[in-house]
Amino acid sequence: MIQQLSIIIQNEIGSVAKVTSILKNNNINLRAIASFDTPEFAILRMVVDQPEKTKTLLTDKGYAVTMSEAIAVELCDRPGVLHDLLQIIADADIGLNYIYSIVIRNSKVPLIILNTDNLEKTKAILEEKGYTVAGQEDVVL
Repeated sequence: MIQQLSIIIQNEIGSVAKVTSILKNNNINLRAIASFDTPEFAILRMVVDQPEKTKTLLTDKGYAVTMSEAIAVELCDRPGVLHDLLQIIADADIGLNYIYSIVIRNSKVPLIILNTDNLEKTKAILEEKGYTVAGQEDVVL
């Protein structure tokens, strides 16, 4: 399992850059990022190398931040691989909450980051099916 941060930001020009400037100014390495927007605000999800420090810094700057677990799974770079993984989750009757990816990782295979309604069961089933579930230290670019 990995730790990810979810940050509520205004849906306005420069709002993501404000968050990334805090990371840059505090020497925090951003490893994955996804933004899900609505007309007024967005949820910015990210994986960083220092999640606790990042949460504290962003909270101190007035952001609403939560830290939660997610699963990062290694996938081969070929057609249909993501479908096969998602079908295993669906066949296990596990709901998928969201998904995003890291494609380039220093010549390593891509990672897909996902959150389900039962992370432990998802992790166990995927490992049983031969997937490699990455840890926080494995989420490197």
